[in-house]
Amino acid sequence: MKRRSFVKKSSLTGLATLLGIDVVFKEFMPEGYVPLAFQESDPFQLFKKDPSMVVLNDKPWNMEAQAHLLDDLVTPNKYMFIRNNGLIPEKIDVGNWELHIDGESVKSHKTYSLSDLKSKFKQYTYQLTLECGGNGRSEFNPPAKGNQWTIGAVSSAEWTGVRLKDILQDVGIKDDAVYIGYHSADIHLSRNPSKEPISRGVPISKALQEETLLAFKMNGEDIPLVHGFPLRLVAGGYPASASGKWLTGISVRNKEHDGEKMGGSSYRVPCETVAPGETVLDENMCIIESMPVKSLITYPKSGAILKTGDSLNIRGHAWAGELEVEKIEFSIDFGRSWIKGNLKKPVNRLAWQHFNGTIAFPKNGYYEVWARATDSGGEQQPMVLPGWNPKGYLNNACHRIAVKVA
Repeated sequence: MKRRSFVKKSSLTGLATLLGIDVVFKEFMPEGYVPLAFQESDPFQLFKKDPSMVVLNDKPWNMEAQAHLLDDLVTPNKYMFIRNNGLIPEKIDVGNWELHIDGESVKSHKTYSLSDLKSKFKQYTYQLTLECGGNGRSEFNPPAKGNQWTIGAVSSAEWTGVRLKDILQDVGIKDDAVYIGYHSADIHLSRNPSKEPISRGVPISKALQEETLLAFKMNGEDIPLVHGFPLRLVAGGYPASASGKWLTGISVRNKEHDGEKMGGSSYRVPCETVAPGETVLDENMCIIESMPVKSLITYPKSGAILKTGDSLNIRGHAWAGELEVEKIEFSIDFGRSWIKGNLKKPVNRLAWQHFNGTIAFPKNGYYEVWARATDSGGEQQPMVLPGWNPKGYLNNACHRIAVKVA
């Protein structure tokens, strides 16, 4: 990213010197274009990601983990999924970065610098689970449009910042406030400065929760650029699209926020069950809020081979949006019977919960180990793909791994 910025400040004549050879037809090069010789071709190095991460798209960048990479109790940056709708901001001026609070339902508009946020308000740290609403989209049939995520678009990092509720209290909000919407510095794919790639939000009740943060640190360090440096909204338990990166503004609305990606089929599902492939009218679509109960086996990796008589030690994580997970179970007979596993309490609300268990196998052969979580409201993961929807959201079917005993 530093090289890219440097080239844009260089003259076309200077490029020849940098390359060590003349740039033929340089006079026809589009303004702002970055020659391939200077473009970063290794996203793993660029974003400090493990090479085992899977790139789904590069315009914009979207990248996911594999299940076994998510074994850490707290997700490190190298295994954290990337989900972008636009281009990463090219110029970050931390010293002059500002957050603007406006909207119909604020008593007065107000602007804060990063220094204001860090010095005038108490800081909090929470581990918060973020999952892309489309995680698991690749399993839907008929296929749903969008990045074909498998199971790796989820993370649970530690975020440090100030509570959004404290900022809103400082600004003053009116009684008619029902929603907040965010605004960010990312760049629309068309590079049209008047277009926002994404501007979503959450109900005011979610904005005022203890754990909804304006974060400036992730796992104790400055947030990596690709994850929202220098300031990010983090609303755990909701689809990660509600947690705006590169945050520059919050609008407090007297109506449901109507920003980009808030209408049509974006982050919305049919309010009632529909047949696969059916067209759904906008008025029959509902915004995704709390994510459904889900679990992920992180050890062992699918394809494990055991010796005759060996037991299998298994572990992973479970989460349930705004709720808590109450039970985790395993099946080795395709859901005919279930074995209860051990489940830990979350370190704080909206953090994922860790589970483990030991499984014995009756004889040699091929097995599948399925994991099923149940939340505090009694909802449990479906064994197979849940109801179809136009964009392939909210797939919380049981995660499963293959095991061979020989």
